[in-house]
Amino acid sequence: MSFSVIRTGQSLVGPSKPTPSEMLYLSIIDRVPGLRHMVRSLHVFKHGQEPAKVIREALSMALVKYYPFAGRFIDSVHGDVRMACTGEGVWFVEATANCSLEDVKFLDHPLMISQDELLPNPSPEINPLDLPMMMQVTEFTCGGFVVGLISVHTIADGLGAAQFINAIGEISRRLAKPTVDPVWSRELIPNPPKLPPGPPPVFPSFKLQYSTMDISQDSINQVKAQFFEQTGHRCSTFDVAIAKTWQARTRAIKLDPDVDVHVCFFANTRHLLHQVLPAEGGYYGNCFYPVTVTAASGEVVSAELVDVVKIIRDAKARLPADFAKWAAGDFKEDPYELSFTYNSLFVSDWTRLGFLEVDYGWGMPIHVIPFAYYEFMAVAIIGAPPKPKKGARLMTQCVEKEHLEAFQDDMTF
Repeated sequence: MSFSVIRTGQSLVGPSKPTPSEMLYLSIIDRVPGLRHMVRSLHVFKHGQEPAKVIREALSMALVKYYPFAGRFIDSVHGDVRMACTGEGVWFVEATANCSLEDVKFLDHPLMISQDELLPNPSPEINPLDLPMMMQVTEFTCGGFVVGLISVHTIADGLGAAQFINAIGEISRRLAKPTVDPVWSRELIPNPPKLPPGPPPVFPSFKLQYSTMDISQDSINQVKAQFFEQTGHRCSTFDVAIAKTWQARTRAIKLDPDVDVHVCFFANTRHLLHQVLPAEGGYYGNCFYPVTVTAASGEVVSAELVDVVKIIRDAKARLPADFAKWAAGDFKEDPYELSFTYNSLFVSDWTRLGFLEVDYGWGMPIHVIPFAYYEFMAVAIIGAPPKPKKGARLMTQCVEKEHLEAFQDDMTF
């Protein structure tokens, strides 16, 4: 049997009540050029009753408070991006599949339905990079459904996007109002002086291979126990997963031992701005700092995994000081200007953003599937395997074909 999806309706969904018509400025972090890209993900739910209708109505109501999501990005004459609050709406697609979720293994890897069929596709006259968000709800014959999300990173980081989606879920569940009030307030983000513009970024042409693998909870717990035994401190699942991926990739690509390798992840900095951001939360703009960990290839290759975890945790410990220096303008190189080289790995953690807690009225998702961003960016995304499995799922697009087998082999504990 061939599995297929038919899109039955598509339109713009605007706010259910009048909203301000204004031009909003974005923060210096929002305006980082590399963030003007589409973040794509699938969210798999086992049960639902007319989910497309329910979610569509809740989306319209949520947009009253989150009205910038119904606007459009525009490029100003000054060369910066701004948000025009036009109320035009979120592109929303309704679709049906000719099978049950069980037929397609609840979209476990490898996908038996193409992601392109489950993600929203705007009409030709719409530039998808101008829309903060698009949604598609695909209903399956079993009563389950999949929400396909595409958001442009410029308007919100992962925590902020999940905050908006959770608000839609709360309205779907008939809560009187979302538990968190949204806060725009982009002017509260530090705005240090810009460095003189350097040469434009180089976007290399890699042929990176997609690969998905799971790390068992037992393997993670074993490394955590070793780390505690050696240091007296605890480490996280994120620390173990990133250390294992960085080491396996470094071994696979076989650089000279004295060549530096880097791993970069984007740390939330809301807690470091507690004096200016509202204490009750709600800020949904980009609020992160790129933490870059650097070591010689030979050191990463030969180290015990616990020692790689230590290198990563040392870099994390420097976050408050590094972010404070950046905020004060005390830097010689802009940490937000990233270098896309083959010896650099970028890591994104999807396990603690809030997407796994979204509930539209029929329970939380059994599976959330994020996808990699750019062809020129070696990426590892840390997620969770489908319930009831435990542990971590690594979705990677970080090595070329000649290095894939060695990378996969080394990822086994």
